[in-house]
Amino acid sequence: MAVRFKHPKQSLSLSSEYVNKFIKTQINLSKPTPKLWSDQHNAESFDPYNNNSVQILNLSHPILRILDFCTPKLRHFNQIHAQLIVSGIFQHPLAAGRAVKKLCSSQLTFAHAVKIFENLETPDAFICNTIMKSYVNFNEPEKALVFYHDQMVKNGIFQNNYTFPILVKACADLGMVKEGKKIHAHIVKCGFELDLYTRNVLIHMYSVCWRIGDARKVFDLSSDSDLVTWNTMIDGYVKNGEVSFARCVFDVMPERDVFSWNSMLSGYVGIGDMETANLLFMDMPLRDIVTWNCLLDGYAKVGNVVAARSLFEQMDYQDVVSWTTLMAVYVRQKDYGECLRLFDRLMQGRDIQPNEAILMSVLTACAHFGKLDLGKWIHSYISYSGRIKPDMLLSTALLTMYAKCGEMDLAKEVFIQMPEKSVVSWNSMIMGYGTHGHGEEALETFMEMKKSGVMPNDATFICVLSACTHSGMVLEGWWYFNVMTRVYRIEPKVEHYGCMVDLLGRAGLTRDSEDLIKNMPMDSGPALWGALLSACKTHSNMELGEIIAKRLIERDPEDIGSYVLLSNIYAAQERWDDVEKVRNMMVVKGIRKEAGSSLFQFANSNMWCFPENVSVHKRNILCSMLNEMGAQIKCQSER
Repeated sequence: MAVRFKHPKQSLSLSSEYVNKFIKTQINLSKPTPKLWSDQHNAESFDPYNNNSVQILNLSHPILRILDFCTPKLRHFNQIHAQLIVSGIFQHPLAAGRAVKKLCSSQLTFAHAVKIFENLETPDAFICNTIMKSYVNFNEPEKALVFYHDQMVKNGIFQNNYTFPILVKACADLGMVKEGKKIHAHIVKCGFELDLYTRNVLIHMYSVCWRIGDARKVFDLSSDSDLVTWNTMIDGYVKNGEVSFARCVFDVMPERDVFSWNSMLSGYVGIGDMETANLLFMDMPLRDIVTWNCLLDGYAKVGNVVAARSLFEQMDYQDVVSWTTLMAVYVRQKDYGECLRLFDRLMQGRDIQPNEAILMSVLTACAHFGKLDLGKWIHSYISYSGRIKPDMLLSTALLTMYAKCGEMDLAKEVFIQMPEKSVVSWNSMIMGYGTHGHGEEALETFMEMKKSGVMPNDATFICVLSACTHSGMVLEGWWYFNVMTRVYRIEPKVEHYGCMVDLLGRAGLTRDSEDLIKNMPMDSGPALWGALLSACKTHSNMELGEIIAKRLIERDPEDIGSYVLLSNIYAAQERWDDVEKVRNMMVVKGIRKEAGSSLFQFANSNMWCFPENVSVHKRNILCSMLNEMGAQIKCQSER
């Protein structure tokens, strides 16, 4: 890659300041190069005012030895700093460099290192590189670039081959490809383009800035490449989605390590080619935990739970990433029971402590099963562990668990303690209030959400409309359905229409529900007609219910719900012949209603209860309990 510059034609004004800076630079260049050791290995005393003799200082100097072994605390350093000044050796490049390096080893003393630099008479490239590298390591890469321009370039401090890799890495961290190309131009100008370490960081910089073509040009500049060069090129191709090109480089590289194999494996996993990924995995001469987790993550992403679990059990050691990946895939597949069993197994081992992602998966499973005790235990674990800092996602999962378990007071406590609330957090609170019949609280929460400045989305209005449905708030439901389109410009989806149909149907407004479905701009689908059919049965609108049921049966002959509701409508009218006809239709078409089931929680275990596996004695007990509960509910509603 050849980079050329067009030098602007500018007339330099030879001001006194410019002349003094030029003279100072020439004085620095004219001095003999400092030596760390003399040929006779006898260190002369350093004279800061002797500009003609060779200044010799070695690392065995007592003060420098104390400096190397002292802790990076400002109080200790100040004492040594005073000794360096009194001894007259502080301005020596070796002593100044060791002092700055010691201060840069800690973020607490780094600012003092910059102040020390500002008081040096002749700082060199080593000291500047140390400070810039510390800026990058302390996640302040933009300050490294500013330091380079304001201190090194303006003060005439010449760069070396260690300077530019630091600057290129800073550009890579910031994603500043334009600034990176300017640094690349300086590299070419200074003759460091073929330096191996510099080439490696340039390839990395262009790769992370999505300029993989430029990265390949740097790669092809020289055949003098080490393993890092090849691995960086492969990793760049993979991260830019060019897996086939990465494989071409992988096949011709002279030697490979585990990083080379893992990069290619992650490439195939990223594009979902699990067959090739598995073949590559089998060919690997050496595997580490990253290898196993990469393939495990691939199976999890494609939803192959069986293969993921099999691979998990084959691992000699599972780290926290392995457990997190497998538990998350069970949650995505809605196999919440297996997620909880894995969590029990994890906690029994005690070798690995759960992280935020694992606890989120477990809280989701707890919300599904209503495991309030386990959810409270996780809340306590988060509070007292001191290791886990609940972020927005974890706090939202926690309040969602409380909301689905009906503990709205605890959900509100978690919600109030959240320093930052996302739209998902607000939606969970609204849905929690609405699901448990607290429609007024749900609408009040929506008003607070607007006051806080969080913009509601389409899911927010599903929660609001659902809250109105559960509380029978017809007028409010119509109002917010109108506000959604008129104020927030959110086009209603099928889910919004479904909430409105359910709301109107529960209120007995079946004709209005029918008109709403007919005027929908999109295909209504069987779900909405099914909701209206259920409302017709509830409010004894047999005529409309019969019409809708027959229409649904014609549209989806395999849906058993329509047959059952039509049969119930006929039964309510005592039209037993028609009931028998509907049931015969079900028999002829081979449609059979699955047996109902109930989930009971005893202590720390769950039990699914099916009619065919329940004894007569237990069935009588359950029926008696249900009758008693029904009587109590009826008495409460009549008060």
